[in-house]
Amino acid sequence: MRRREFIASLIALAGSKSTAWAQQPPPPLIGVLEASSAVSIKVNHDAFRDGLRQLGYVEGRNIRLEYRFADGVLDRLPVLAGELVRLNPNVIVSAPLPANIAMLQATSKIPIVMATGADPVGFGLVQSLSRPGGNITGLTNFAEALASKQLDVMRELLPSATRLGVLVNVTNPLHVPQWQETQSAATDASLTVVRFDYHAIEDFERAFSSFAEQKVEAILVPPDATFNASRIRIIDLAAKAQLPAIYFNRVFAEAGGLVSYGPNISENYRRAAVYVDKILKGANPADLPVERPTKFELIINLKTAKELGLSVSPALLARADEVIE
Repeated sequence: MRRREFIASLIALAGSKSTAWAQQPPPPLIGVLEASSAVSIKVNHDAFRDGLRQLGYVEGRNIRLEYRFADGVLDRLPVLAGELVRLNPNVIVSAPLPANIAMLQATSKIPIVMATGADPVGFGLVQSLSRPGGNITGLTNFAEALASKQLDVMRELLPSATRLGVLVNVTNPLHVPQWQETQSAATDASLTVVRFDYHAIEDFERAFSSFAEQKVEAILVPPDATFNASRIRIIDLAAKAQLPAIYFNRVFAEAGGLVSYGPNISENYRRAAVYVDKILKGANPADLPVERPTKFELIINLKTAKELGLSVSPALLARADEVIE
């Protein structure tokens, strides 16, 4: 009798534990909205997950991640943002500006962390950098104000150049102020800028044909998720056209582009994990100041320079944060 009672008590105890475990809440859910493709920003997401791990979060164990990628097709972002909102995550991480805007339009309640993006005040994402005031905070990349510095680098590489081609993605709201900044910087530098408006994937070949016809001597590729997703194609076209090009993101230089100048975006993603941690612990995004980058990297691909027949001055090489040989 005692044996039966003992077994029954064990079964009851096991049942109560199973019920308790079943009642455990699921780990927090983080939604991730990207305007680019998974492959093109893998290094950024690796940095984000590494940042989470350093804070004690391990995907699949005590945190869940749900991704949505627009693959460089910015028109997809509103639908993808809506899908994430319907999952009711604890927080959503988005990048860059077009994805941040899509999230702003999709929800005013779920906390949003910008992993990177331009001019959040100017585009109405936050009230101010120090006091965001709504459900969005995170990190900015200062992309709207770097054209003059990029042109300075290009002029140092090509002191005799007078005509510069610029790719403009007409679906990216950032490229309106970016183009204005580029025009102003080009005027100050006595450069003529030739604009090509990108609408669809087949426009890349047309852009470089147009640049050749208009005899541009170099090109500027501004920050853009579509361009980032197609960076190998852009780099190959620049090489075939023998056109020196300057980019915003270091991944272009690492993939064979001539030179990049801008913040380290992977570090932005690593810092985004800190914002996620604070929000999961109860912080209000309205009170978390938006961070601006404090360091900008100059990356020079010396192998590409040699293939283009360019001689990089010792002064410029000395200023570079990294030289790829």
